[in-house]
Amino acid sequence: MSTINSTINKQLTPVSFTEVKLDDVFWAPRIETNRLNTIPAEYKMCEDTGRVAAFDLKWKQGDPNPPHIFWDSDIGKWIEAASYSLATHPDPALDALIDTVIAKIAAAQQPDGYLNTHYTQVEPHARWSNLRDCHELYCAGHLIEAAVAHYQATGKSSLLNILRRYADTIDQTFGVEEGKKRGYCGHEEIELSLVKLYHATGEQRYLNLAKYFIDERGCQPYYYDQEAHARGDDPAKFWALNYSYMQAHTPVREQREVTGHAVRAMYLYCAMADLANETGDLELLSACESLWEDLCLKRMYLTGGIGPSASNEGFTTHYDLPDLTAYAETCAAVGLVFWNHRLLQFEGNGKYADVMEKALYNGTISGVSLDGQRFFYENPLASTGKHHRKGWFDCACCPPNIARMIASVGEYMYSQGDEDAWVHLYAQGQARLTVGGKKLTVQQQTRYPWDGTVDFKITPEQAFAFGLHLRIPGWCQRFELCVNGTPVDSASLSVNGYVKINRVWQAGDSIKLVLDMPVQFVVAHPNVQQMAGRVAVQRGPVIYCLEGVDHIQAPLDDIVARADVPASDQFTHEFQPDLLGGVVVLRGKGMLSPKLNWDNSLYQFIPHLSQQQTPVPLTLVPYYAWDNRAPGEMRVWIRTL
Repeated sequence: MSTINSTINKQLTPVSFTEVKLDDVFWAPRIETNRLNTIPAEYKMCEDTGRVAAFDLKWKQGDPNPPHIFWDSDIGKWIEAASYSLATHPDPALDALIDTVIAKIAAAQQPDGYLNTHYTQVEPHARWSNLRDCHELYCAGHLIEAAVAHYQATGKSSLLNILRRYADTIDQTFGVEEGKKRGYCGHEEIELSLVKLYHATGEQRYLNLAKYFIDERGCQPYYYDQEAHARGDDPAKFWALNYSYMQAHTPVREQREVTGHAVRAMYLYCAMADLANETGDLELLSACESLWEDLCLKRMYLTGGIGPSASNEGFTTHYDLPDLTAYAETCAAVGLVFWNHRLLQFEGNGKYADVMEKALYNGTISGVSLDGQRFFYENPLASTGKHHRKGWFDCACCPPNIARMIASVGEYMYSQGDEDAWVHLYAQGQARLTVGGKKLTVQQQTRYPWDGTVDFKITPEQAFAFGLHLRIPGWCQRFELCVNGTPVDSASLSVNGYVKINRVWQAGDSIKLVLDMPVQFVVAHPNVQQMAGRVAVQRGPVIYCLEGVDHIQAPLDDIVARADVPASDQFTHEFQPDLLGGVVVLRGKGMLSPKLNWDNSLYQFIPHLSQQQTPVPLTLVPYYAWDNRAPGEMRVWIRTL
């Protein structure tokens, strides 16, 4: 296990997405689609399904379509996504629509500050009676995140004031003081939102409350047992059998293996990283590091998806990574991005940026169609042709989650500090940074992720010395670096997956970074038994797949790749601007397995097998873009000889 320093030395601060302007071939079109298609479509679905009207408090006992326990969270995430969009693309109509929704939320708030459409109308006498299974604090957390985002985007405090009142009510309800409940939410989220509220308001009690929820989780006697008895239930009959499902089986500082529901885990780990940063808690940071190694080295899909099991929407055992039945919820991959981005800020270790990039380019954006209006909840790595995106879900957490991530994707690209600047991700555009109180602009010109050449122009307001860290992705085996046209021996400059260039930077300084981007085969750890005898194909950060629409001559599992020859010698790459929104397509040759007669036979002896293989042309497209053409099979992991 890698070690954590004896003191927390957080060097990095993320550069806000509002300071990053993208005009690249990859993210800029997605941000525009998100703004024009996804955010309006999601609002319409919230309206059509009753989520917006729930805040009118007109539902009565016996009426159809009662407000669900998690509906408020969908509205919260929609407001957050819409607010992020407003911050970079002012839109008076959207601004007014958000204000209309905020007015409904204000009217729904109870005199004591409580705010939950389900419990106010459907179960008015059951507040805080089932934190284990229900989502009061979870919904509060997403509304708080929405309030902070709206305040930062618009400067308006309308929603922030509402949620401050609710946060005060929660603070008066929970804690270790006499008369308070010593509970915590079954679905984590409130913890990280309170840290954001603390930053937005400067109010220390919100940070203290977040710390309480983290500290109390998993302590014995279990609060969930006590509340179950109080409402007349037998805690031994909990369907998930134990509290590892919601990471409450043991205090969080003692947790070393990821367990249970994947999204809940990611939100908890985000909060642990936040608290470690705010309070200097080494135990929390050490736990995060151990949990990261357990997850990313033994449980993560090649695409950055996490959580293989549908039964618990989460984790099972080490190396259990089936492809066809992979759950890999979109929300979980989004949460993985959030968590790794937080861990990246401590010491600028490129391993966190590698995971963040993997999920961003693969397992998150696979969750939304190219037109921005259909969504995956689950993201398997193989399909028989029956898995398709949908316009909405009864449990609609994923659509607004992907929307808020895309709207703020610029947040993940740069960091700044007292003496250094970091470039984590590559995308054409420019960013405004502040290093040691001095301002500078970093411009990138690139066609990344389709091309590995990145040209930088560094423009400080005045010449000054600082270190510039450029990330070398883990998938890149060779690269070249020039500063002002002069090659740089970068081997001596590499630290934690970055090259650091120290100099006095002046306006007009330029950098050329060329990342070698060959087509590569990927194999899984031998303990991943489901992927034995198979390879995947990757170029740059992008994972590729076969789709049935390109291979009508045979089922995809009959196609065999030659792994004894380097992928770079077998595949060519070509950018096709009119295919799937503009993608690099890989083309090569594989083979078809021999056709055997299996009538009335389950097994055959090896001598009966024909050794003749039929060549077949192969076309591979980016995994994130599958199921955007004709319905059909899909496969990431390809059989080998």
